[in-house]
Amino acid sequence: MTLGTDTELQPRRKGLSRRQKRRLSRGVQYVVFVAAVVAFAVGADWGRLQNQFAQWDIARQMFPDVITLALKNTVLYTVSGFVVGLALGMLIALMRLSSVGPYRWLAGVYIEIFRGLPALLIFIFIGVAVPLAFPGTEIIGGTYGKVALALGLVAAAYMAETIRAGIQAVPKGQLEAARSLGFSPARAMISIVIPQAFRIILPPLTNELVLLFKDSSLVLFLGVTLEERELSKYGRDLASTTANSTPILVAGLCYLLVTIPLGFVVRRMEAKAQEAVK
Repeated sequence: MTLGTDTELQPRRKGLSRRQKRRLSRGVQYVVFVAAVVAFAVGADWGRLQNQFAQWDIARQMFPDVITLALKNTVLYTVSGFVVGLALGMLIALMRLSSVGPYRWLAGVYIEIFRGLPALLIFIFIGVAVPLAFPGTEIIGGTYGKVALALGLVAAAYMAETIRAGIQAVPKGQLEAARSLGFSPARAMISIVIPQAFRIILPPLTNELVLLFKDSSLVLFLGVTLEERELSKYGRDLASTTANSTPILVAGLCYLLVTIPLGFVVRRMEAKAQEAVK
């Protein structure tokens, strides 16, 4: 009797291979997803949903004001808040990188506080606490100025860290080369380092713009007039008047008209940045 080879003596491996397990896992996930969609489609009362959220007559009455008034104000609030946040964020980022200890400490305290507080509390603080602390004073720009300040204070804390990371990502040799050419530290930072940093941080800054666009809905806590309403306030007021949620759905679609293209732009910029690295 001859003994078999070592391969014959080894027990055969039982079970599925890794590739088969991955395929099985994906198949189970697809089945669960399709089952959930079918269950929702079959179980939902589409008639009641249409009556509450898809009344064409109510939606038609919202135009053109939903675009020329509500969406316009939302864009104005967002852009003004972004500009204030970018300017303040740049200042805080430079303070964070400063060799002066108190500047770094103040910048760190600001970032921790305003990143930790909900944006709603910032709006309430601007609308209530500031007038109480400084009686008789008015923020420049009225409601638009208040919204720009509130959004800017919130955005600056996040932008400061993004800008700081972008500046630190620029190779130190760039700054040293500029200094060797006779540039002062400030001029080298402004002319050489910061432009390169912004090429790096442009995608996250654009993403911050999308977040600010949605946070502008908190303007209702400042007590706006009819002409100062943004999308959320405009939709909620009409929903209360008509006793129907169609205006809220239309307002949500108007948000998507802006956020979806911006999201696409962010993904394109991130893809180009990755290609540049490769």
